[in-house]
Amino acid sequence: MFDSVDWGNLGNLLIRMVEGLGVTLSLFVLTLLFALPLGLLLALGRMAKSPFVRKPAEWLIMVVRGTPLMLQIVLVYFMPYYIIGVNFDRFVMATVAFVLNYSCYFAEIYRGGIGSIPRGQYEAGQVLGFSRARVFLKIILPQVVKRILPPISNEVITLVKDTALVQIIGIMEMFNIAKGEMVRIASLTPLLIAGVFYLVMNIIIAKLFKAAETKLDYYR
Repeated sequence: MFDSVDWGNLGNLLIRMVEGLGVTLSLFVLTLLFALPLGLLLALGRMAKSPFVRKPAEWLIMVVRGTPLMLQIVLVYFMPYYIIGVNFDRFVMATVAFVLNYSCYFAEIYRGGIGSIPRGQYEAGQVLGFSRARVFLKIILPQVVKRILPPISNEVITLVKDTALVQIIGIMEMFNIAKGEMVRIASLTPLLIAGVFYLVMNIIIAKLFKAAETKLDYYR
């Protein structure tokens, strides 16, 4: 099943795959850039005392985590057309769907990390004269970061693979291009190349998180 590859055109195939990789990386970076801080805000909202803040955050997290990401991508892309009759850029709307989805998952990770810090540390910081915001930023958050790195790394690795889902709305990311090339040349080689790209990306991510954990242990 691999002998039908035209090795003379392998360079063109790799160029096409790299183009798709650029889209994949763009979606990956933008999702992390916006979902990580938004997830923290959602976590704080989820832990707020006011029900007017807490309940909307709870419902949003429950709905997003309880429905498939593919469904969310389709809804986010097509909903503006059916509501106001306007089509927005596919990549922009896919990014919105990914940010919304992953911020909810990150929010639960943040919440678990914040909740694991003993209450006495908040009280000790306030006794020293720190404001609640300063206690959180200077004392609590650094400890939370250390504790949430492993689950965050798992979600980031999943994000790399989930980027393939945007093919559902016709975005030509790496997997979609690989699938098209597979049909065109009647070979599984494009899919294998895409698999290698995904694997290398995840190996790099895993090593970066491992290095971050080691550094935090050093300064502990």
